[in-house]
Amino acid sequence: MPAEVLSIHTPALFEAAVTRAAALLRAGEAVALPTETVYGLAANAWDPAAVARIYAAKGRPAHNPLIVHVADPDLAAACAAHWPPHAALLARAFWPGPLTLVVPRSPRVPDIVTAGGPTVGIRWPQHPFMQAVIRACGFPLAAPSANLANRLSPTCAAHVLAQLGDVLPLVVDGGDCNVGIESTVVDVTGPVPRVLRPGMISAEAILAACPPGTGAPDGDHPPPQAGSTPRSPGQLDLHYAPRARLTVGTWSNEAELARLLADDRIDPARIWIVAHSSVPMSGRFPNVVLIPGDPEAYARALYGELHRCDEAGAERIVVEAVPEGTEWAGIADRLRRAASTVAS
Repeated sequence: MPAEVLSIHTPALFEAAVTRAAALLRAGEAVALPTETVYGLAANAWDPAAVARIYAAKGRPAHNPLIVHVADPDLAAACAAHWPPHAALLARAFWPGPLTLVVPRSPRVPDIVTAGGPTVGIRWPQHPFMQAVIRACGFPLAAPSANLANRLSPTCAAHVLAQLGDVLPLVVDGGDCNVGIESTVVDVTGPVPRVLRPGMISAEAILAACPPGTGAPDGDHPPPQAGSTPRSPGQLDLHYAPRARLTVGTWSNEAELARLLADDRIDPARIWIVAHSSVPMSGRFPNVVLIPGDPEAYARALYGELHRCDEAGAERIVVEAVPEGTEWAGIADRLRRAASTVAS
């Protein structure tokens, strides 16, 4: 059966959707819910059978752990064996918001959530609907992005329905996500915070929230070795990918772009160009997408535009490389993984 879709654009609809989602979650179901980053596929984090529904629906590899979402300090504390000092500082600075903290896991967190690892990623989302559902349930929610494994994350309900609409009982439509890419993930189990996955909270912002003298957050970490357990989601080589082959390139004019595509035997009508500064204007390239040059606006638009390229039948997507700088690090990370041809 197709998923039930509930809107939340009025107070009455919001409360009805909270009630319905919480009832399904208490019954051990997995449901798709909006957050400020991307839509999440949520289930009771205390219930291994419910969490298994997430893995089954997504086709997610069992060695890829999940983030646990909370909506108050008590639930966060219940998920952690202890709360490291940097965790308290970063939570105070950025929660609720798009930051996941990797801490030593509580024995109460099932192995299936952490892929058997000793740590767990915890996030307090900013989205009011996600917060309301967690509070109505009284338990934390394991919630990766509500898409098939390795595919593009969803930033609106239509994206969820296109990939998972026939396997979920409920999709809550909260409109477009206002961050647009997944959370920054920071490991706080050691003496210096480690950025495991960059996002829209930059390394500089993380450092500014730490005590003076704290070393710069370490963000240069290779992907996990084959067969090992990542400490957080978002560390696999191939991830966040459209169906079309995606490449990232740099060009200053149309001649350079044409040379970039010279060896490609795909019909130009099946190639999409995604640009933010060097925009082809002559008509030589019939499918051109313009994304804003501001990093926050770019992040909000990116997945939606890549979804549209797939829906239009693109065989190849060529994305103009984004500028260097930590404010672009999360976006550059997503583009690099989307362009990878290696599945971990």
